[in-house]
Amino acid sequence: MHEVAIIGAGELGGACAHILARQNFVASIRLVDDRGSIAIGKALDITQAGPIEAFATRLTGTNDVASAAGASVVIVADRAGGTEWEGEDALRLVTRLTQMSASTVIVCAGAAQRELVDRATREIRINRTRVFGSAPEALVAAARALIALAVDGSPRDVAVSVVGVPPAHAVVTWQGATIAGFAAAGLLDEPTRRRLDAHIHAMWPPAPYALAAAAVAAIDVIAGRSRRILSCFVGPDVSSGVRAQTAALPVRLGPAGIAQVIAPSLSAAEQIALQTAMML
Repeated sequence: MHEVAIIGAGELGGACAHILARQNFVASIRLVDDRGSIAIGKALDITQAGPIEAFATRLTGTNDVASAAGASVVIVADRAGGTEWEGEDALRLVTRLTQMSASTVIVCAGAAQRELVDRATREIRINRTRVFGSAPEALVAAARALIALAVDGSPRDVAVSVVGVPPAHAVVTWQGATIAGFAAAGLLDEPTRRRLDAHIHAMWPPAPYALAAAAVAAIDVIAGRSRRILSCFVGPDVSSGVRAQTAALPVRLGPAGIAQVIAPSLSAAEQIALQTAMML
């Protein structure tokens, strides 16, 4: 992948830049923030860690959003010393990004940016394959860790997804969840699953580093380095006429963004909970 632009040099944006640089598969990372000196300083700090951490990714900092025009992927993160990009400012930002390039994939990395994905899809009419939120995957990572702890196992052995609208309407897909190839429902009794559900809901919103790791995982798949299925905020299909809101769903990603939205394996109760979460 040639270039990734990160809009916002706050804690989340800086973590995205550092984690992505360490992966060493992106030729260039451009950190963009209104406070250009902070973006330049963070880019320099990360660059100086390159010889120690064995990466050669080129990083630059700027206050010019137009510099993101040539990026393959743009990550919308958080302002330096501020909060995540959201509200009218974020919508104007996404509008400008789409005007600069008709093919750039936009990854909304923040936990509060589900609304941004929703409004971008509805109001700006961006194809929902091009703009999505990666934050739910950070919650999935937390769910794997908690489930592994409950069985004294490894998170790598846990396959589970979280769909819906966290925190109140997050749905853990226990029906299709497995632990080391065994059905999770057979290894965890109902009271334990309910207790884990409550703990997983309480893990929202994820911390900046977890959110950054989820965003980088999405770029990893877009670049073709991984074939993982991720849980992401997906905008509604406005062309279908169905009234629904943006929700977390399992997706396959590709160079153009979302390649496929996958129908999760759900019990009847989980299906009703997901439908309720997606209802406007």
